[in-house]
Amino acid sequence: MRFTAFSIALLLPALASPAISADQGPDTQIRVTSVDGHVSAIEVTSGDAVLLTSPSEGLWSLATEWKDGWPAGWRHAHPESVSQEGPWTILQGKLETAGGTWRLRDAYRPRGRTVECVRRWEWHGDSAAEKTTLAVRWLAPQAKGRVLLPGILYYGNPSGAASGRTPVFSPETPLALFEEHRYPLPFASLEWPDGDRRLGAALHSLPAPVPCGNLRDQWWSLGADASGSGTELVLLSGPCASNGKKAVIKAIQPGFVPYDDAYLNVAPGTIVEKTFRLEVYPVDREGSGFRRPLWTSIDWFQPTDVNVFPTIAEITEAKYRFAKTRWHEAGDAAGFKKFPDRPFFVLGWCGQAAAPGYALQVLADELDDPAIPGMVQKSLDFLSTAQFYEGGFHTWYNYDEKTWSRHEPLSQGQGMLNVARAIRVGRKAGRDTSRWEAFLKKAAVFHSERILRDDWRPRSTDEGFFIAPLCLSAELFESELHRRAAVKAAEHYAERHLLMREPYWGGTLDARCEDKEGAYAAFQGFLAAYELTGERRFLDWARHACDVVLSYLVVWDIDLPPGRLRNHAFKTRGWTVVSPQNQHIDAYGVLMAPDVYRLGQVLADDRLRQIGLLMFRSCGQLIDPYGSHGEQPQHTNYAQRGRVDDLFALRGGYAEDWTVFWLTAHFLNAAAQFTELGVGCDR
Repeated sequence: MRFTAFSIALLLPALASPAISADQGPDTQIRVTSVDGHVSAIEVTSGDAVLLTSPSEGLWSLATEWKDGWPAGWRHAHPESVSQEGPWTILQGKLETAGGTWRLRDAYRPRGRTVECVRRWEWHGDSAAEKTTLAVRWLAPQAKGRVLLPGILYYGNPSGAASGRTPVFSPETPLALFEEHRYPLPFASLEWPDGDRRLGAALHSLPAPVPCGNLRDQWWSLGADASGSGTELVLLSGPCASNGKKAVIKAIQPGFVPYDDAYLNVAPGTIVEKTFRLEVYPVDREGSGFRRPLWTSIDWFQPTDVNVFPTIAEITEAKYRFAKTRWHEAGDAAGFKKFPDRPFFVLGWCGQAAAPGYALQVLADELDDPAIPGMVQKSLDFLSTAQFYEGGFHTWYNYDEKTWSRHEPLSQGQGMLNVARAIRVGRKAGRDTSRWEAFLKKAAVFHSERILRDDWRPRSTDEGFFIAPLCLSAELFESELHRRAAVKAAEHYAERHLLMREPYWGGTLDARCEDKEGAYAAFQGFLAAYELTGERRFLDWARHACDVVLSYLVVWDIDLPPGRLRNHAFKTRGWTVVSPQNQHIDAYGVLMAPDVYRLGQVLADDRLRQIGLLMFRSCGQLIDPYGSHGEQPQHTNYAQRGRVDDLFALRGGYAEDWTVFWLTAHFLNAAAQFTELGVGCDR
């Protein structure tokens, strides 16, 4: 066998970041192999290891029919020539069909740590090539399973699988293909063991609608196929599949809907081009195979220009103005309502009634409102009367009925953190924090003792939200009990999640699956444990959890059809996908943004600092003249309801009527944290 080879070298300075795996690995290279002068395969290598190859049947594949909801009549072709033009290596070929000829071309060049390809299909025929599907396929011969599709599929979604409402990937369901506009970061990655080492590969896509699409809003689809030998990373010109079913998409919260006839009708003379990048690399630890392509994708799309977004000062002013519309005071009961028209103060999660008690203290000079001290004191004094029960303290107060109820663990943790931060700031300002401290001490002792029991085994990552408040309580009250509980909880979640056999999950109350909130609970907790102890292991764990969080971050501006979002020239970068079950984006990233920024400070990583600012300022889009905005921008074919009348009327929609208080409190909370981190409101 005679080999013709070329190597891909870095053209740009390495963008090494402490936020990705320490073992960067060699640059991705490709090798063109030939037998007796005929090209037989394209191999993608990391060092001497071949990690991806073109399929044995040919570099190019296209389908000429559509049967039973899926492409059929597949045809394949190998390259007929190879040439070099500057940095480009060009392979050309053709594929004859009954109706004409497809002229085919791949052009490869080095791009950073990846190999970039521009694939070109030209249709030369007397009539349209109907029911056509174009494909990009790269095979990892030794790989099975362990796939991560950002925002969609996390190593099979084992926690979400039981619900039947999330995508899954397993030997029984080995095909996962989703619309490109569904991806916050448009790549598909996988990792696998190879003897005593681990390897990884990723297919990155430059997303775009397809020309000649049969459907109204048809895009390329991206994903993985493990139905044959090894696992293929795949791009198709529209077909989607999940959970053992072809021609379906995740368009509603309960599950999937049909998505048939996603083929092309290609007119004579049409040229279709698709840009993608290939990346292969060693993986330093199980569960980290997604981390290098994560940062490669961020570097490709460069999302952090914030000049087009509202400033921190503008956002803070608008959100404070709206917060005052939720203020309610009746006798001793005082606080910020979760809903505009229902009589509830709610600690944590969607209500965040305690957050302004911290945030407004820090922002008081900026906001310059004499009402602030009274609202801070009255709200926290009242919330500190929350009733305790056998599982902690209740988080909902009905001020009409004067009753406390409900008891979500993650809401307790978030409420405790808000109160702890308020105590820290209030002590320095000489406020009367006695009631706040009595409440926090009682809650911290209760949950510390509970966590330190031998039988403590939380359901999900939701109780990770106790780590940060227990760390702060350990400092505020000089408590070894609280410190030991925080460290135990951090160790527990590291053991459960770092290998990603059980990815971070359960941080939302309306979706029992992998989610960014669960990942954030761990990230926040690990970072707090590092700040408390100075132990490097907690920082390493925080970096991993942060990368999982960022796998939900939209890094590109998704082209949107006419609708509410297009009306505002809405830019999706900086927003975050909720979970594999709830496939809309939301502004929850503002809560996480200061911790991302703080991690960047600790690691001296300017990209993380820039991403933190992006997450805050981009999420300030869509704020209306009252200072409010809704929870559910629809960037993809998805609606948070159980029925869809017109699938192609979903994308670009915006549900603004669910205006629970977190959409206000988290902005104020984050603005205060940024202020304490040295980022002024005029930044």
